[in-house]
Amino acid sequence: MTTHTASAGSVSASTPRKGTGHSTTVGTGATGAAEPAGTRGKTSIADVVVVKIAGMAAREVPGVHDMGGGLSRTFGAVRDRVPGGRPNVGRGVKVEVGERQTAIDIDLVVEYGVPIMDVARDVRENVISAVERTTGLEVVEVNISVDDVHLPEESDDSSTGAEARVE
Repeated sequence: MTTHTASAGSVSASTPRKGTGHSTTVGTGATGAAEPAGTRGKTSIADVVVVKIAGMAAREVPGVHDMGGGLSRTFGAVRDRVPGGRPNVGRGVKVEVGERQTAIDIDLVVEYGVPIMDVARDVRENVISAVERTTGLEVVEVNISVDDVHLPEESDDSSTGAEARVE
């Protein structure tokens, strides 16, 4: 992921925050009984929140078949088949979050026949809109990597091809 340097509170080399496990304070309120109720206290947003919002927004775009690199998609397919397992909506999304800004990297698999540049533009617009609207963070960039193309004859179930060949 590219490191960004901007004004204080932005994503910068001195405060890299990737993936999950970090929390960013996006609003520091005043303290005291004399202050309005809506401004008392602070608001923190965990990095995983930004990952999930970006993942959901990217998946909403027509032409996106799946997200993540080959290995993460394989593990995701296994996890999805385990009873009680839930899909990982953040698969294929990496974020860097500062105090007021975030940068997002997304790995996509697109459907065959769709204009990749159009899908990338639509994903970028949808992700920026969803993250900024929901979190209040400024999205400085959304980098998209198209890792694969899903062909119409490819089956989502890899075992189907093996069963058809062995009789």
